[in-house]
Parts: sequence; C-alpha cells; structure tokens
Amino acid sequence: QVRLVESGGALVQPGGSLTLSCAASGRELDLYVMGWFRQAPGKEREFVAAINWDEGSWRYAPSVRGRFTLSRDIVSNTMALQMRSLRPEDTGAYYCSASHRVGAVHEERVFSPASYDYWGHGTQVTISS
Repeated sequence: QVRLVESGGALVQPGGSLTLSCAASGRELDLYVMGWFRQAPGKEREFVAAINWDEGSWRYAPSVRGRFTLSRDIVSNTMALQMRSLRPEDTGAYYCSASHRVGAVHEERVFSPASYDYWGHGTQVTISS
C-alpha cells in the first residue's frame, strides 16, 4: 500500500514558475515508478512525467520537456515537480501516482493512467493572467 499526498498547487501568471510536491509513504517504494499526471476540465488525464524511484531515471511528456524538472528525495520520500515557463494549457489538477507494474520509465505503458496503482487526491494548478 502506498499513500500519496500532493501539495503546492496555485494560481500563477503565464511565464511563471511553480513547484509541486508529492509525499509518499508505504513499503518498498524503490519497487515503484512514480509519476505525475494532469487533468483539465473536460479532458482525459494525461501523462506529465515519471521517475524510477530506485535509480532516478526519468521521462517527460513532449509538451513539458525542457520546462519541467522531476526529482525525488529518497530520504524524505518526496517527489518534486519544478515547473517553469508556465502556459495556460498547463492548467489542470495535477496528480501524483505510483505503479508497481511499470518496471522502467522507458516502457510505453508509463504514459497510461491505467498502468498506475495508487493516486493522490490532486492539487490544482491554474495558469492565468
């Protein structure tokens, strides 16, 4: 069982920056791939980024690559998503997730929400002037 709690969502102007955090608790986190997804109103949940908790490799959606940076702290069991150059289309509820079925971030199923076993409740990010 893994428990995930997101924080850090806010209203930010376009071009601004924001960092989201995910606090993870549970056993054997090093067996999981941890991910961030987002969902805008009326749209499907989409992949943002993922990290292999054990060895730290990561993968990003093309829409955020170069603007978002994902990191994890294995001592505090937290994952951070640093977001910069934010755009209105980055608006949505951001969810932290964990998968014990995705073995590595290079697997194609890392992009699918159905591949993830645990979810946080989400934190809202709104990009607007």
